[in-house]
Amino acid sequence: MDRSPALRVAHTSELTASEPGRIRALLDTAFDGDFADEDWEHSLGGVHVLVRAGDGLLIAHGSVVQRRVLHADRSYRAGYVEAVAVHADHRRQGYGHRVMAALERVVDTAYDFGALSASDAGAALYAARGWQVWPGQLAALGPAGPVPLPEEEGTTYIRPAAGRPLPAPGDPLQFDWREGDLL
Repeated sequence: MDRSPALRVAHTSELTASEPGRIRALLDTAFDGDFADEDWEHSLGGVHVLVRAGDGLLIAHGSVVQRRVLHADRSYRAGYVEAVAVHADHRRQGYGHRVMAALERVVDTAYDFGALSASDAGAALYAARGWQVWPGQLAALGPAGPVPLPEEEGTTYIRPAAGRPLPAPGDPLQFDWREGDLL
């Protein structure tokens, strides 16, 4: 029997009854307890990529969800990458790249571009895969209008979907509002 890590791609609605709890446990551990309930909510409602060891242990996860992004005079469908994590015992073995490759296929086929907010630990992975730091301003479209997010500048990465151009940095990217971290 092949016991190599298996990759599974599934919409949130297709996760088994036990998978959400296992994913959340991995995320809580991988982020050293700094993964809030709002962060968990942000990772749901889209497509998940799960990598399991031969014994069934969940060793890596990431998801991509749709976010609306206003730029200049256009509204884009962005594939926003969330909750990318690899179990500490399995890091530096290519699982993060496997997860990202699968998420990028989703971005390429379903969205105008990809976006994510990188931690210091994750930034090298995204840069190595061709994601680019957004060089312009960022904002969230709040209930009372745009809310500038200067603290997110330099940590928000974007990636063109296959065959589509990226927005030009002259105008800010304005992401849809959500609870918790806005990006």
